[in-house]
Amino acid sequence: MAEGDGVPQAAKEAQAGDDPPKGDFPVQKKSPKLCGSNYPLSIAFIVVNEFCERFSYYGMRAVLTLYFLSFFHWDENLSTAVYHAFSALCYFTPVIGAIMADSWLGKYKTIIYLSIVYVVGHLIKSVGAIPSLGNQVVHVILSMVGLFLIALGTGGIKPCVSAFGGDQFEEEHTSERSKFFSIFYLSINAGSLISTFVTPVLRGDVKCFGEDCYALAFGVPAALMVLALVVFIAGSGLYRKTPPQGNVLLEVCKCIGFAIKNRLKNRSRQIPKRDHWLDWASEKYSKQLIGEVKMVTRVLFLFIPLPMFWALFDQQGSRWTLQATKMNADFGIYILQPDQMQFLNPLLILVFIPIFDLWLYPLINMCKFNFTPIRKMATGMILAGMAFGLAAIVEIKINETDMPRLVPEESLIRVLNLAKNPVQVTIQGRDLFQQPVEAFQNPTEYSKLILNGEHQNLHFTLQHQGSPLAFNYTVKEKSVYSLIVFEAEGSLSSRLITDLEAKPENGLAAVRFINGLSQDVNLTIDSKRFIAVQKNYSASEYSLLERDKYNNGKCITETGEFTLELGLLDFGASYTIVITNVSGGAVKTWKSEDIKANNVHMAWQLPQYVLISAGEVMFSITGLAFSYSQSPASMKSVLQAGWLLTVAVGNTLVLVVAQAAPMAQWAEFVLFTVLLFAVCVIFSIMGYFYVSVDPEDLEEKEEKRETLSRGNTINLVTQKTKL
Repeated sequence: MAEGDGVPQAAKEAQAGDDPPKGDFPVQKKSPKLCGSNYPLSIAFIVVNEFCERFSYYGMRAVLTLYFLSFFHWDENLSTAVYHAFSALCYFTPVIGAIMADSWLGKYKTIIYLSIVYVVGHLIKSVGAIPSLGNQVVHVILSMVGLFLIALGTGGIKPCVSAFGGDQFEEEHTSERSKFFSIFYLSINAGSLISTFVTPVLRGDVKCFGEDCYALAFGVPAALMVLALVVFIAGSGLYRKTPPQGNVLLEVCKCIGFAIKNRLKNRSRQIPKRDHWLDWASEKYSKQLIGEVKMVTRVLFLFIPLPMFWALFDQQGSRWTLQATKMNADFGIYILQPDQMQFLNPLLILVFIPIFDLWLYPLINMCKFNFTPIRKMATGMILAGMAFGLAAIVEIKINETDMPRLVPEESLIRVLNLAKNPVQVTIQGRDLFQQPVEAFQNPTEYSKLILNGEHQNLHFTLQHQGSPLAFNYTVKEKSVYSLIVFEAEGSLSSRLITDLEAKPENGLAAVRFINGLSQDVNLTIDSKRFIAVQKNYSASEYSLLERDKYNNGKCITETGEFTLELGLLDFGASYTIVITNVSGGAVKTWKSEDIKANNVHMAWQLPQYVLISAGEVMFSITGLAFSYSQSPASMKSVLQAGWLLTVAVGNTLVLVVAQAAPMAQWAEFVLFTVLLFAVCVIFSIMGYFYVSVDPEDLEEKEEKRETLSRGNTINLVTQKTKL
């Protein structure tokens, strides 16, 4: 989870030291130390605050896509689009927080005020997830308002908390400050790791209001954010609080804007050209600022291809989670929730960082290979692209158990022979069911019916023991049917019933019952499911159940109560269970699998998580460190804003693709893979021509050039006077 918390930036800025505030301000008091060390006691409150806040954010975001899909019943594309719109907003708002902190309120007050906004957003979001509170419109409005406030809060405090922690150290304690940022980064990933594992459990394993408990899954992160705010305020008396000193980002934007405006005003060929387009700002801004902006723009130019990496990376919480809902989550000793797979990313990040720093990179250096930061970032892109290539292969395997996609003037049909003898089924004008259907024969697959329009009346003939029987049924396009053949009152009969057109969502199992008894039955599947089915082969509606073994059900008839054993109802499967008779105190049933269970195990997602997490370590951490090394100390915050904006733009790209170009999911994965590989080539070419610089050396050269320029001017004036 290293994409945008800005810890390296804060560390660099804190180590470089803040510029002294202008004007007369009281001398900052020294904070008490932790256990006699040089660590201020105040950082304990900041670290705990960050852990709770990250738990709050990542825990809420982990269940967000399934919330849209299951609670609002939105389709996958809309759920993905709104998820990434929220994520993009979370990375646009840090610019607002930075301006508030540096130009108006200062870091401390900005954190307090925006944390209150953050808490209010969480509370509104949690209330909006209570099913009994209003209709869906109310739920959507409350949820969207809550998400907007959360995005404003989490994004607004993002650039402030880590830098505020750095402010607590005195200038001579640079080593302690560096270790603090390591602990701070650890707290971020620990909060992310725990929350992405726990909140899906609260959602899926705890039931409230008769369904998944989203109110609890959002309520616990809200409580953690309240705790984060309380802890931060509790340390108020210990903090060193620096006053706002002006926002350099605004100065940079004004400088660039003035240079462009001035250049457009002076387009005449008679006006001498200048070495760099930013030199057109020299009439208003100092040469030092213009020189520093030049250094920053060189790095920001390299940022242009980077959003594509984040477009892939942040789909772990959307497309990859949706993919996991269509997989087998049984790990033997534990059933993993689909949205729990996201915990692999922070876990692998914590594992990979020391492995890469202590073993992989030194090993590559020993091989005399110049593994520059640009090459590391390009490698990270390649790994992320490979991860999506694997995701596409997994998606293709998943689709093998899906129902065929229906098109206009087309339907699917199968035959369930519940009679005692084989039956030959013929549909007039159709060449289907060539072989007789045996009694209680499991149908292998559905047969395709081509219709003449939206509706068509079809003539069915049943051949049973030499006697033909005719039936007419009206069939609708884009529908799935089962023709039930059974014996009633000594003669053969049939019934056409509608089946599910697609797999049950979120890995649930669907089950319906056909009552083959001559009396009505009341079924109890578990303590909460009661189903009434009329006699003589009437069919119930489908019921959605969690994947489990159901062997303690009850069947109540006029003659008594009997045990009902259904066996395993597996992930994503659809079942038709026929009650055939009652004997020996138990109900005899026959189970048919209408839609195949998810047979691709969720463990097959592990390789793609490994690749994209390794790619994140190489891309994100290396990219931050490299970009900050290429800019002056006063411009670090500008680069952090630019880096966070690449994440926002990346999420916007996913939003656009999900809404503007809907396609098969495996094809979308391939599209993103190809796009990232293409962007990687462009980035590599840009990096090849990029010349690394030391900002301090450039500043020294600029000062020398300015000094020489002044000296030459004095000499010229002196010589002119002598003449």
